[in-house]
Amino acid sequence: MIFNHSGEVIAIDQQEHEQLYPRPGWVEHDPIEIWEKTRSVMKNALKKANLKETGIAALGVTNQRETTVVWDRKTGKPYYNAIVWQDTRTDKICNELAIDGGQDRFRSKTGLPLATYFSGPKVTWILDNINGVREAADKGDALFGNIDTWLIWNMTGGVNGGAHVTDVTNASRTMLMDLKKLEWDDDILKILSIPRQMLPDIRPSSDPNVWGYTPEKIPVCGNLGDQQAAVVGQTCFSVGEAKNTYGTGCFLLLNTGTEIVHSKSGLVTTVAYKMGDKPAVYALEGSIAITGALVQWLRDNLNFFESSHQIEVFANKVEDSGGVYIVPAFSGLFAPYWKSDARGVIVGLSRYIRKEHLCRAALEATAYQTKEVVNAMHKDSGVALKSLKADGGMVVNDLVMQFQADILGVPVVRPVVSETTALGAAYAAGLAVGYWENPDDLRNNWQIDKTWEPKMNAAERDKLFKGWLKAVEKTFNWIEDD
Repeated sequence: MIFNHSGEVIAIDQQEHEQLYPRPGWVEHDPIEIWEKTRSVMKNALKKANLKETGIAALGVTNQRETTVVWDRKTGKPYYNAIVWQDTRTDKICNELAIDGGQDRFRSKTGLPLATYFSGPKVTWILDNINGVREAADKGDALFGNIDTWLIWNMTGGVNGGAHVTDVTNASRTMLMDLKKLEWDDDILKILSIPRQMLPDIRPSSDPNVWGYTPEKIPVCGNLGDQQAAVVGQTCFSVGEAKNTYGTGCFLLLNTGTEIVHSKSGLVTTVAYKMGDKPAVYALEGSIAITGALVQWLRDNLNFFESSHQIEVFANKVEDSGGVYIVPAFSGLFAPYWKSDARGVIVGLSRYIRKEHLCRAALEATAYQTKEVVNAMHKDSGVALKSLKADGGMVVNDLVMQFQADILGVPVVRPVVSETTALGAAYAAGLAVGYWENPDDLRNNWQIDKTWEPKMNAAERDKLFKGWLKAVEKTFNWIEDD
């Protein structure tokens, strides 16, 4: 995506890439395909904008966090497919780590529970299971990074001196970084048997010390994990401001300022952003694994419809879900439960139920999961939500947004630019080179497109949510150890 100084979209190009499911619970991407499609969409966006590379002030990257790549420094080839954040193969590693100190063993340092979600155990799995990788890592030939690091390395030269860097937000999702020091933690690296020389340098999200240049001489100097990028894109720069991104999963972040707030209610503590040499700003985050991905599942696995946007048409043909709830714990449950042994359920079925009811229940699942996270945030922070800034692919779905406002009992607000993840990455890069002077410039760009006001009465809201909580309980303890 290409943005101008007003934060308006000048051009966009996008391509879907393949999702690989080699075994139940395993999710992979091809890093080479992602890099090739990245180059392609950059080229196409410039063409659509009728711009030459010299017209671009700076380049920022945003990515699905936690998705893990290990590649050969000399050849530039990955040793294995990228292991995606939703993948659950590291369950055994996490359980073994939890024997000493429980699920919160590293939480005081990293802000994260032990979970298959994060990158660290994925690196350990690759080192232990893919031939030759540990030897290469010991020699300094194997490099690790999330997708941001992989792309930046390739963009800035690859095998010919590419920058091996990440930013504080992506590093905070590896389970390997000390939140206070903003450095890799040697004790955790030792426990996970990960050689430090594999790891990228940790840099600010917006860095005036440019990391490198594309072949077209565009400075690469902005990098944010996707959810933190949306915080910046939504200009949630004040303590207590929150945003929710509705994408493959759903991620609600609350700005807690320069203070690290440790959750007692199943949320994670993460870095929101770091601008240049200013102190890091932190956030509480509620991570929901499956929201938009549930729509994809109905489309691809069950062939309910040909295009994802059609789900709203079907869901609108019925007044409610007919008492059906879908809890999409395909990769276990994330916030606020962190149960990797949970699996998805559809409950409340009767002969009355049609495809349309299931479509509606799938959309409502997103709103229910968000409400659980909002409740947890209120417990941890004491801050009552007054309204919710929403962004991401699902915000074009009126039914989801209206039901979200209804089930939360507060207004839901969509900005004019709903792809705030890409906008946040652009802001980070632009601030680094002085294209924008300060965060106030960015606030002035933010405009409301639409607001959904709650219409549901409190009794109905409570009844529906009670049913949801009952359905969630049915997912627990489904997977048993062999």
